[in-house]
This record gives sequence, structure tokens and C-alpha cells, in this order.
Amino acid sequence: MQANRQRPFLGQGWKFPLQVNRQGGIAVASEEQRIEESVYLILSTAPGERVMQPEFGCGIHELTFENNTPAMLALVVDRVRRALTRFEPRIDLMHIDADSPRGQPNLVLIRVDYQIRISNTSGNLVYPFYIAEGN
Repeated sequence: MQANRQRPFLGQGWKFPLQVNRQGGIAVASEEQRIEESVYLILSTAPGERVMQPEFGCGIHELTFENNTPAMLALVVDRVRRALTRFEPRIDLMHIDADSPRGQPNLVLIRVDYQIRISNTSGNLVYPFYIAEGN
């Protein structure tokens, strides 16, 4: 495949987070980068944040003050799976995992492995989700 070949079926849009390009315009993301940014955006958005799309987002933010237990981690995986299945139709989810690094109980690393449907390209993302454990 040629490096400069356009693949518009993967989409194009503003970079996330919003950035300015060298010419002073809005920076644009395309192809696989656009899909990765979309996954990150879905995980970063709490349902109800968007006025015109109140259901958009991932319900993990409701778990911010929960105890870091295996049950809570399973709930994180379930909510991530539901959100990505619903709001990112360009990918197939291969694996989702949530775990805390040793010694950092307030950090949950969410690993998402996916495959882009139309190109069979694999992608992955590690999303840091910070919690403040309840007592």
C-alpha cells in the first residue's frame, strides 16, 4: 500500500484534543489516528456531558469513588465494551482489560485492543482512569 494513498472510508476530522496546525488552521486527523482519537474521546466523555447527545460517552466516570476491587474492574470493562460497541461502529473489539499498577490503587489502566473493520488493521489504546477509592 502506498503511504500517500487516501483512505477516506476511515474518516477525517479535527484532532483531539483540539490543536492548531503550522498554517494557523485547525489540525486534522485522518485514517487510523482518527479512529484511535474517537475511542479516546468516547472513554473520556461521561454520559450527559454533551447537551445534544446526552447518551454519548462511557459510564466509567460514575465509578470514580468506588473501591478498587475485581468487581469494579469487571464493571469498568463492561461499560467500556458497551460504549465502544455502541458509538464506534468502525471497529471490532478484540480484548478489553482493566488493571491497576502495583502500588497505584487510584489508577486503573484500561487496555483496548481492536481491529478496524474495513482494513483489518489492528490498533490498541491504554486509557488511564483515575479513581479516588471510597472507604
